[in-house]
Amino acid sequence: MNQSEPVYFDYNATTPLDEQVLEAMLPFFRNHFGNAASNTHRHGWFAKGAVDKAREQVALAIGAEPDEIVFTSGSTESMNTALKGIYEAYSGKGKHIITSKTEHKAVLDTCEYLESKGARITYLDVDPEGRIDLTLLGQAITAETIAVCIMAANNETGVIQDIEAIGEIAHAHKTIFVSDTTQYIGKLRFDVNESNVDVCCISAHKLYGPKGVGAMYLRRKSPRVSIIPLLHGGGHENGRRSGTLNVPGIVGLGKAMEVAQADMWDVNTHVSKLKNQFEHYLLDIEGLRINGSTRHRLYNTSNICFPHIKQGGTLLQALPSFSFSAGSACTSAAASPSHVLKAMGLSDEDVKQSFRFSFGKYNTAEEISRVIESLKLVYNA
Repeated sequence: MNQSEPVYFDYNATTPLDEQVLEAMLPFFRNHFGNAASNTHRHGWFAKGAVDKAREQVALAIGAEPDEIVFTSGSTESMNTALKGIYEAYSGKGKHIITSKTEHKAVLDTCEYLESKGARITYLDVDPEGRIDLTLLGQAITAETIAVCIMAANNETGVIQDIEAIGEIAHAHKTIFVSDTTQYIGKLRFDVNESNVDVCCISAHKLYGPKGVGAMYLRRKSPRVSIIPLLHGGGHENGRRSGTLNVPGIVGLGKAMEVAQADMWDVNTHVSKLKNQFEHYLLDIEGLRINGSTRHRLYNTSNICFPHIKQGGTLLQALPSFSFSAGSACTSAAASPSHVLKAMGLSDEDVKQSFRFSFGKYNTAEEISRVIESLKLVYNA
């Protein structure tokens, strides 16, 4: 390894493009450039065939039907479309939505917007491990509740919620269960029917695919989920999301989903070993602790509170050869402390001393040893 090259430990923010994904995409930038909506000639037919194949790949990976998959620009658009679309479609029944305080900003900011439009939002607390109380969830649902929106796995801590149980509670009250599955899908086995999820989302760039493309799953029966579309014009995606389809990106998403399913066990085993190697050393440091549940957590994520780091930027500055995060990639420009860690009960000082290391399939044991040696220098200085 070239010791001058920076080492990437921020896989929850984004991932490098898999070579197989790149290879699948390249022909659709030049040779097969047709518009998938052009149904009068071969260029359009070929593009549509590629989109149809990708739709089948995505559906197969999550146990859905192809016509339940809507291609979008990514999870932020998917969650905006889902929550705003459900609110408009079901506001005649009620205007109450339940979510949690540790959701991604794509959900929290959307809920804040809906509140300005008359929605009533319940924000559930989480325990110190970052999980919601299922009893309190059940108690919060009323006859006017139209959706429960709880993420599957947290992007900052990796904490996993019991989405199967959450879905059972929502369905028992005839309420739609929406889940932000951005960090979960591609890392762990996921089936929309087994998990009781009615609406969920995917971002290709979180699973070694391209940026700017993703998908939304909308259940078509038992229950059938209706939405008012966020984008109008052209009637693409059966009227659920208008706009010319990003054919190369969609091809990349489909291939990334296929590769993730095929490699899931091997990647899980490899990355778990690296994370365990990393944490085994770190836990020898006096006062250090892992933020969030250690039992219900993604195998690739370590959110660590480092003792004796007085300012949040100090550790980042002390380890310039490593790319890791002081919070969510989508809110890294914000000056305020992590809302996720604050909701879990951490003090402002502890939040400033907390950093996320998220590992991926291209990391190596040598890279883990290298960051450990660098941390030793920091704490022995």
